[in-house]
Amino acid sequence: MGIGIILLIIIGIAIIWAISVYNGLVTLKNRVDEAWSDIDVQLKRRYDLIPNLLNTVKGYASHEKEVFEKVTQARTMAMNAGTAEAKAGAENMLSGALKSLFAVAEAYPDLKANQNFLELQRELTDTEDKIQASRRFYNGNARDFNIKIELFPNNIIAGMLNFTKREFFEAAEGEKENVKVEF
Repeated sequence: MGIGIILLIIIGIAIIWAISVYNGLVTLKNRVDEAWSDIDVQLKRRYDLIPNLLNTVKGYASHEKEVFEKVTQARTMAMNAGTAEAKAGAENMLSGALKSLFAVAEAYPDLKANQNFLELQRELTDTEDKIQASRRFYNGNARDFNIKIELFPNNIIAGMLNFTKREFFEAAEGEKENVKVEF
C-alpha cells in the first residue's frame, strides 16, 4: 500500500508540474500576442497619418509623383503583410519611403513652415517612437516565450502542445548601417 501512495504522489506532482508549465506557456504566448497587437495599434496610427501627410505635401510638390507612389505602395504592402518577418520588411520599406518624402519636403521652404505639415510630421515622429517602443516590448516578450519553450523539461510539454518559437521584429539590413554625413 505504501508504494501505491508514493506512485500516486509522483503522478500528482507530474500532473501539477505539467499544468504549471502549460499555464506558464499560455501566459507568455498571450503576452507575445498582446505585444504584437500593440505594434499593430501604432502601425494603424501611422497608416492613418500617411494619407494626410501625402495630401499636404502634394499641395506644394505635386510634380514629385514617384515619391508619392512609393510611399503609397509601401503603405499598402505594410498594411497587407501577415507574418512578423513580412511585416518587418514592409515596415522597413515604408520607413525608407517616408524618409524620401521628408527629403522632398526639405526642398520646399513654404511646406516646411506649413503648420499642418509640421503637426503631421510631429505626430508621425511621435508614432515612430511608439512603434519602436512597441517593437522592443514585443521582442522582449518573444524572447521570454522562446526561452521558456526551449528550456528542458518545458520543451517536452511545448513540443507536445505545438508551441512554436516567435520571430523577432528586426531592422532591415539597410537600417543597420551607419548613416553617412557629408558636408
